Amino acid sequence: MRFIIMDLEWNNTYSRKKKGFFNEIIEIGAVMLNEDFKEIDTYSQVIRSQVGKKLRSSVKRLTNITNEDVRSGELFTKTFSDFRKWLGRDENTFFTWGDSDLRVLTDNFKYLNGIDTIPFIDNYCDLQKCYQKISGSGQQNQKGLHIAAEELGIDADKYNFHRALDDSLLTAEILRRIYSKSVFANFTYRCTDEFYEKLFFKAKVISNIDNPIVDKTLFNYNCEKCGRKCGTVQDWKFYNQFFRAVYYCKNCNTYYKVGIRFKKLYDRIDIRKISTPFDPEEEKRKKQSNEDGGTDN
Repeated sequence: MRFIIMDLEWNNTYSRKKKGFFNEIIEIGAVMLNEDFKEIDTYSQVIRSQVGKKLRSSVKRLTNITNEDVRSGELFTKTFSDFRKWLGRDENTFFTWGDSDLRVLTDNFKYLNGIDTIPFIDNYCDLQKCYQKISGSGQQNQKGLHIAAEELGIDADKYNFHRALDDSLLTAEILRRIYSKSVFANFTYRCTDEFYEKLFFKAKVISNIDNPIVDKTLFNYNCEKCGRKCGTVQDWKFYNQFFRAVYYCKNCNTYYKVGIRFKKLYDRIDIRKISTPFDPEEEKRKKQSNEDGGTDN
């Protein structure tokens, strides 16, 4: 098994072929480690632009890559043919910080080589998710590469930020610090067709209340104080991703704003239900006060 830590730099450019914007890869950097996390070799290559004519100023500023560098770089297909030879025949697991690089690489392979999957990646692991799990920061609180390095006491200033090889070397150092076989096993996936389908699946919030996915039994609501069933005083309406309605408990004389979101993920439905008690008269007074305060005399 070989561990491959990869980082890409890309330029967002307009594509006539796609009739939209496209992230074109302009540099790849990678580090190869053995199972003891010892460095075997590195790979670095600037890639010649075939879609964009010029680099965005923000890309030049962040990476210090110039238009001249890109014009004299190697073509995408030749670069990744060489990269595949560099990888060798041993089974590999690729690591990136976040899955954006893998998504962009797949898009570039489809655009420039006409294939939907990456032929040389056997297994894949998102190191950012592993770090969030191990550090306890949670999956919603994404940490940047350099912030994670600082939290681990790694001197990130030794590396050139936003250069593919340096970012790969820094990511490799983080991997060495946090590796846990049991944790990483839960975030490592075999790169099958199903893996790519899931990677590019776009989650969708359901806005049609009559959609079969919507479980209408969840529209019942029990009072938070007495536990009795509440009645609706306002029909369900959809806005800001939630179906929303107002409920009233006669027993406690309490109103609740209730919202339910149904989100279709690749392999499940994510359901979120929220509720907030409120006083309708108090809201009317606040609304009236705001309207009076905004009136010119």
